[in-house]
Amino acid sequence: MELKRVVVTGLGALTPIGNNIQEYWNGLVNGKSGAAPITYYDTEKHKTKFACEVKNFNVEEFIDRKEARRMDKFTQYAIVASDEAIKDAGITADNIDKYRVGVIWGAGIGGLETFQEEVLNYAKGDGTPKFNPFFIPKMIADIAPGQISIKNGFMGPNYTTVSACASSANALIDAFNYIRIGLCDVIVSGGSEAAVTIAGMGGFNSMHALSTRNESPETASRPFDATRDGFVLGEGAGALVLEEYEHAKARGAKIYCEIMGGGMSSDAYHLTAPHPDGIGVIAVMKNCLRDARMNPEEVDHINTHGTSTPLGDVAELKAISAVFGDHAKNININSTKSMTGHLLGAAGGIEAIASILAIQHGIVPPTINHEVVDENINPELNLTLNKAQKRDIKVAMSNTFGFGGHNACVLLKKLEE
Repeated sequence: MELKRVVVTGLGALTPIGNNIQEYWNGLVNGKSGAAPITYYDTEKHKTKFACEVKNFNVEEFIDRKEARRMDKFTQYAIVASDEAIKDAGITADNIDKYRVGVIWGAGIGGLETFQEEVLNYAKGDGTPKFNPFFIPKMIADIAPGQISIKNGFMGPNYTTVSACASSANALIDAFNYIRIGLCDVIVSGGSEAAVTIAGMGGFNSMHALSTRNESPETASRPFDATRDGFVLGEGAGALVLEEYEHAKARGAKIYCEIMGGGMSSDAYHLTAPHPDGIGVIAVMKNCLRDARMNPEEVDHINTHGTSTPLGDVAELKAISAVFGDHAKNININSTKSMTGHLLGAAGGIEAIASILAIQHGIVPPTINHEVVDENINPELNLTLNKAQKRDIKVAMSNTFGFGGHNACVLLKKLEE
């Protein structure tokens, strides 16, 4: 069977450093930190008092108040980002077959805030189970793509991928595969997350996963720096419209890039820690290159998972050196989590978008907050430290890894007719 070509025709973003694609890109290239003291609840008794929240967001500017109240924040974010991407792609009822348009969305946790609120309200009561009738429909992780499809009338495949922080990268790979084997013309994909809550922050703190740099939140996310002490939790959404190439051409769509391949693997090692030699990461990048039928020497840029954890950053860079050999030093490597924080299940979506925009603009966003060299990291690697770098990028790779050992990798290429 001849595989179809798959391209990206629409982008949408709601992030801690920008509430649409243009704001997000401006934040990235200017090295803007999205970290700040938490505003959602009183952090007095909490170990970590900051996060990368979405800012200046009024849901009623985008969604009817009554409808918004029936959605958890992670679904609200999904609706807003997907609306931008669909509009950007120029998708209308007149230029699609609604039965061949799907929504495949990623969420690592789903409606955590809704779950937290309902349980806390129950605990305050007399033991009678009085729950909001929208409790379950607001909380379940699959409701975001459901809401997107209901709003737009898309009747193709509709589901959520859940693989922790690899969730939206897995969604993109699934969407890519559905289109290239001819089952769909268009799929809205990406991911959303809204875990900056008492439960989310408390849970990650108990694992010693989060930075506690409370005196300087804006510098806390510092991938590859020797003084890094954990990741900074972020929230938001990233949406991409994936489309079969001939279908996009026929309707005169603008094309951002071509998706060449996707790779997946498992560390099969530990619930939360990466293998110290990055063997699962080596496997996922090799799988991605093999799927794309591309050589390591063709890759110009890698947006790493790069969470700013002591173990993860070193393991990933070891894996990059193992896969790319001498060519590794010629690649512009970065971690945009230094600016956005870690959006968990939405990370793969917004970071794929960052890679696509880097291809489009010929600029690699920086890895900010780097001050102290880590002697465990190969000094020959170009980590794009502290300042954006111009580069003609033909091929970019985006890595995402999740608790449980889930690894996903996407390969993107500047379009060649």
